[in-house]
Amino acid sequence: MNRDAFESIGGGEAQIHGCDPVLASPFRVGEAAAGALAAGGVAAAEFWKLRGGRAQTVSVDARAAAASLLSFMFQRIDSAPQMTERGVRATTALYPARDGRWIHLHGGFPHLRDGTLAELGCADDPDAVAAAVRERDAQELEDALAARGMCGAMARTGEEWLAHPQGRAMAKLPPVEVIRIGDSPPETPRFASRPLEGMRVLDLTRVLAGPSCARTLAEHGAEVLRVAAPHLPFIEPFVIDTGHGKRSAHVDLRDAEGVETLRGLVRGADVFSQGYRAGALERRGFGPEQLAELRPGIVVASINCYGHEGPWAARPGWEQLAQTVSGIAVEQGAPGDPTLIPAAACDYVTGYLAACGVMRALVRRATEGGSYHVRASLVQTALWLRSLGRVDPADARALEREEIEALSTDSETAWGRIRHLTPVTRMSETAPQWLQPPVPLGTHEARWSH
Repeated sequence: MNRDAFESIGGGEAQIHGCDPVLASPFRVGEAAAGALAAGGVAAAEFWKLRGGRAQTVSVDARAAAASLLSFMFQRIDSAPQMTERGVRATTALYPARDGRWIHLHGGFPHLRDGTLAELGCADDPDAVAAAVRERDAQELEDALAARGMCGAMARTGEEWLAHPQGRAMAKLPPVEVIRIGDSPPETPRFASRPLEGMRVLDLTRVLAGPSCARTLAEHGAEVLRVAAPHLPFIEPFVIDTGHGKRSAHVDLRDAEGVETLRGLVRGADVFSQGYRAGALERRGFGPEQLAELRPGIVVASINCYGHEGPWAARPGWEQLAQTVSGIAVEQGAPGDPTLIPAAACDYVTGYLAACGVMRALVRRATEGGSYHVRASLVQTALWLRSLGRVDPADARALEREEIEALSTDSETAWGRIRHLTPVTRMSETAPQWLQPPVPLGTHEARWSH
């Protein structure tokens, strides 16, 4: 297999304006987001040139990129905040354990909350959970939660993570990988007014990282169909935030009809983006190699928390847990207790990196043919973020309301009028934009629009 690593921007093709710190963090989160978005813009521009378009310049503002890492917090429906600070949820927080170590629990969905409480043997109350965690060692509790299929991670330093088997497996990888998984003839795209116009993307992801990947492809003109399982829980503010530029359909892969519906969609797709646990889609016939056989030339994007190699490849996780295991939470809180970056930095940046990888794969498909597997994960992003150096968080200049307003626009939706951020990337010839407002899950039929 040929592996194409993520590369830095060069040759003066893109410009990043401004610098960190924007948020109160020693990590260069704004610059990381800007770099990932700019790299994606360069890839989009390259693909558009293959379609007969002109060369163009790409620019990203680091402060705007930092704001995008909190875009779900900035959206407003009929002038009211759509998501507000709701305090500590008992099963989604950092707690000190008996051995003096810290562990981050994550019961973000009902089944995860219930399973976590069953393991702890306590009520759904912060004080009760804290007391139960104090009766356990952090490593033992992490292992017990994993054995139940629950989510939890012991806080580690960066050095501890690099010594861990999963950390070692991830340290040898770039932030995003493009791997050739099959042969097929080159697919030279016809001229279009936007880079990804006519490209069809199936989005089988939830929450933030995966949906942000497909949303980024939509802003460059792709037709994105969000395929949701009707029985799985979701978080509505995140559905709205990452739903720009997408249609949405329900497909139930638990029955034969749903499987055949998805197979039909795949045959007409260019990109299949998924965030399911390792093996889940393979069992239904939709693993990367299976997809490449069904639709030669497809680009498959796989996004997860802990990476696609190593002993934790099938372990479920979230933004907070990627920060916790990788050393980010320990350093963010130093010299005090572990805490989190005040943004969903790993989630959104992973989505931006995956979208860049998809567009690079489409360029390769156009020039040399082949099917491709794009792999990204929250911990790969965390390791990349840690490699970018540090800033003094005391120098941060908070995002002002006027700045957010200047970066925002209005969309009429089923929820009402939404005030939300616009795409951050600026391109001189093909301005990124979302033509479809977000819709509730399952709004459309499971078919391509044309």
